[in-house]
Amino acid sequence: MTIINTKDFIKSIADAFQFISYYHPIDYIKALTIAHEREKSAIAKDAIAQILVNSRMCAEQHRPICQDTGIAVVFLKIGMEVQWQNDMSITNMVNEGVRQAYTNLDNPLRASILTDPIGSRNNTKDNTPAVIHMEIVPGNKVEVKIAAKGGGSENKAKLVMLNPNDSIVDWVLDTVPTMGAGWCPPGILGIGIGGTAEKAMLLAKESLMQPVNIHELQENGTSIEQLRLELYNKVNALGIGAQGLGGLTTVLDVKILDYPTHAASLPVAMIPNCAATRHTHFVLDGNGPANLVPPSLSDWPKITWQASKNTRRVNLDTITKTDILQWKAGESLLISGKLLTGRDAAHKKIIDLINKGKPLPTSLDFNGKFIYYVGPVDAVNDEAVGSAGPTTATRMDKFTDVMLTQTGIIGMIGKAERGEKTIAAIKQHKAIYLTAVGGAAYLVSKAIRSARVLAFPELGMEAVYEFEVKDMPVMVAVNTDGESIHQIGPAQWQVLEQL
Repeated sequence: MTIINTKDFIKSIADAFQFISYYHPIDYIKALTIAHEREKSAIAKDAIAQILVNSRMCAEQHRPICQDTGIAVVFLKIGMEVQWQNDMSITNMVNEGVRQAYTNLDNPLRASILTDPIGSRNNTKDNTPAVIHMEIVPGNKVEVKIAAKGGGSENKAKLVMLNPNDSIVDWVLDTVPTMGAGWCPPGILGIGIGGTAEKAMLLAKESLMQPVNIHELQENGTSIEQLRLELYNKVNALGIGAQGLGGLTTVLDVKILDYPTHAASLPVAMIPNCAATRHTHFVLDGNGPANLVPPSLSDWPKITWQASKNTRRVNLDTITKTDILQWKAGESLLISGKLLTGRDAAHKKIIDLINKGKPLPTSLDFNGKFIYYVGPVDAVNDEAVGSAGPTTATRMDKFTDVMLTQTGIIGMIGKAERGEKTIAAIKQHKAIYLTAVGGAAYLVSKAIRSARVLAFPELGMEAVYEFEVKDMPVMVAVNTDGESIHQIGPAQWQVLEQL
């Protein structure tokens, strides 16, 4: 009989979520390094370089890889011979570990979990509750797998109930392009096949906990291995590339788990992991908390990042609508000056005020300004702000035309593509949309010199801030003529891959 101490279990959970907030799995780093070395698209190679540099910086400084520090997901396999030395439920112990991890004063992680999801959507302020999956198995140990799953990639989860003789490959190849770039490729596709609808989704999620090993597979392997290789090659041939900019690598691996299913069914689920892939695995045997061994910094490639010589420098404090007419889709910029922030909740408040004919808070003046879609991590020590990478811009599409018409903003900054109606609005208003690299949040934060809340402080990380930035790296994603790099880039690289 193994006795698991309450404090040991809680500490292990807390330590593990801190650990994965700043350490990428090394197998992921090695695969990303290979992708960087082989990438032929200059803008995709630059994006991968930013992700790798960001990753090493986070490993060195113990700060979050991404501003979206994720929803806590925990898989537990509990041995039947295990006894718990406590009066708490396992669920409560997990949530206490999550609470301690996300409120750690040395490395606070962003609280993103909201109660009453279709109502008041109030932030729990400690990122609880976790999503917990428990299984009772033979043995006298507790096996724990944890992940911090970002909203951008989780929102792209897909489920289909195919007919038994339908092609899984065809469905995946038809579906991946519809996911856009909000899941921050290059990443990993997790696929679950079989069981029932909910079992397939669970298989897909758990498959993402496996190591990246696609390069070790042989074409004459098992049927699952053959399917993984086929999907890996064909998805990358789509030309979507890093951050959806076009290039050779969209996925670093394809993971698949399957389960017996009904004769009339073929459930297939697909869940991507983003550039902030975060997970770890440990076993408790009653001899104290988990011992999480930090990777060696020598495991990271010796890559540095600096702006290219032809990068345009922009002063946001003096920029005009005439100036931005010159910018080309795919052009790199270094922006300096003051910008405002805002994401889902702030946009809704602003649009509600506009629709009711009420004035915006006196502190908010968007006229001639840029808005950055971001929900930052809290600052520590002398930081102006913690990790502060972009959130998915398409979630703001429903608000964009009104914002451009009513507030006077001339530019937006986010990640991934914009929808057709939004691109049309950008073109109509001669505005601009810039993109920053998703997965390089700590690197981006170093360009932020000051930050102050301007409005809606009750929204926490979704409040409207004023940032003053110096040489923040961005790219023109949609120019004033409505040309989109997320359309141009993948189309070019898909053609090249097919030649």
